[in-house]
Amino acid sequence: MSLSRTARCISLPVLLAVVLAAALLAIAPGRATPAGASASAAAAGGRDPAKPVIVLEHGAWADASSWNSVVSRLQRRGFTVYAPPNPLRGLPQDSDYLHQFLTQNPALHGQPVILVAHSYGGAVITGAAVGDPEVRALVYVDAFIPDEGDTVASLLSGSCLAGNPADLFNIVPIPGAPGDLDLYLKPSLVPECFANGLPASQAAVIAATQRPLATSALAATFGPPAWKTIPSWAVIGTADHVIPAASQTFMAQRAGAHITYVNAGHLSLISKPSVVTRVILQAVHATG
Repeated sequence: MSLSRTARCISLPVLLAVVLAAALLAIAPGRATPAGASASAAAAGGRDPAKPVIVLEHGAWADASSWNSVVSRLQRRGFTVYAPPNPLRGLPQDSDYLHQFLTQNPALHGQPVILVAHSYGGAVITGAAVGDPEVRALVYVDAFIPDEGDTVASLLSGSCLAGNPADLFNIVPIPGAPGDLDLYLKPSLVPECFANGLPASQAAVIAATQRPLATSALAATFGPPAWKTIPSWAVIGTADHVIPAASQTFMAQRAGAHITYVNAGHLSLISKPSVVTRVILQAVHATG
């Protein structure tokens, strides 16, 4: 049966509005909130207002998927979790990017935040959290914890990445950024340096999917650190070859962090996610 002339003249926006209104009217008042959810949780977009939001920052030569096992554990405990991308374009740019995510994101407005970072991401959160009153704790996982005046390069003493750059990295120019270069880990370096303690097959995937770090990120001088005013926790892999445990311990003690040692390499967030999750929960309980 063909549509009437009137029906054919109804515009798509009007039709959508009618359908939406009908759907809303069909929802009984008692069904507006999901079963088992409180009214306050519904007002918070389904998030339990008693729980802080957990924001996870990945490091260099990685992406947000490195947090997958930690994310799933936190979500099973009812936490809202975000793992935004780290641009890896330089320390000021990366810190500003995360600061904007924390302070301008409507989903985080007025919500307490536990800010967690791995490796180079530790330097990023130490700058990004400055001036954000909603960040209640910093959790560093096999991470840099810089002080004012430090550079990432100055904190690499004893690292498997301290050496002739041509031997360590595949170096690629960055279009539109004269003088800056992208550093990719040589795949042969990944299993014993970056991903030690993980199966060879997993290390091969990490080598293939790595995201590069701009050389400018290594030389940027750090400003006032957020850990001067925000309590911090540190997970330190005792077999870390990228940031040796001794260096991590020095930085963590300097920051007054609560330290947990774990028998792991640089990627304890992948190899020991239960330990990392437990330390995040410690930060949650201590600052709640």
